[in-house]
Amino acid sequence: MLTFALTIVRHGETQYNRDKLLQGQGIDTPLSETGHKQAAAAGRYLKDLHFTNVFVSNLQRAVQTAEIILGNNLHSSATEMILDPLLRERGFGVAEGRPKEHLKNMANAAGQACRDYTPPGGETLEQVKTRFKKFLKSLYQCMLEEHRSSDQCSASSSGPSEPEQPVIAGLASDGVHNVPVHALIVSHGAFIRVSVRHLVEDLQCCLPAGLKMNQVFSPCPNTGISRFIITLHREESDPRASRIQCVFINRKDHLDDVKNSD
Repeated sequence: MLTFALTIVRHGETQYNRDKLLQGQGIDTPLSETGHKQAAAAGRYLKDLHFTNVFVSNLQRAVQTAEIILGNNLHSSATEMILDPLLRERGFGVAEGRPKEHLKNMANAAGQACRDYTPPGGETLEQVKTRFKKFLKSLYQCMLEEHRSSDQCSASSSGPSEPEQPVIAGLASDGVHNVPVHALIVSHGAFIRVSVRHLVEDLQCCLPAGLKMNQVFSPCPNTGISRFIITLHREESDPRASRIQCVFINRKDHLDDVKNSD
């Protein structure tokens, strides 16, 4: 059994975000000045945490965000950053580069809700979920292979014990006390939303008391931070999650100073 923390961060703002234009995968824009400030604020917020593994979308807005976060970190500046195209944003096909309002109009014309609508050439929500599931499988395998010494295995007849409930005190370190293995993911808004929905609805992630479902599935702000504690077991040759605990979703406390400075 291995328990590890998973912290997921959305990239910082780009000019396309500010102008409410869809980027998807085909529009590979850098961070705006505000985006750099947001990433630096996220880095300062997370600076005292040790990330043993870092996985990042290979689009430059995510790469820049991850580099800034790690550059501010006191313990993880030397951690290798793995660029993974599985973590890319949802593809929006012909709608990429166009205003978000245009996508809403296309969805209305098709008689569908905007969230469920797939523009021509774009990815369906199911295809995005399949990408995340493929990433999760490789992540689980990587965690078990690299951190065997951290396996919470027990030779006693009682077997391994389940992890304790995470302590949530509104701190950057919430949930990671006594959890030495910690993976950081930097990805994109639509991808993160689909991923969280899969963790909660399909994998039956446990949620903190008082967290409402409309908060769980709300859009992630730029550099919004979510955290999960995942316990893995090996089942035959494939690892699986026996327990997933959400610590927090879309936390943005670190952005207060950025807003005040803009």
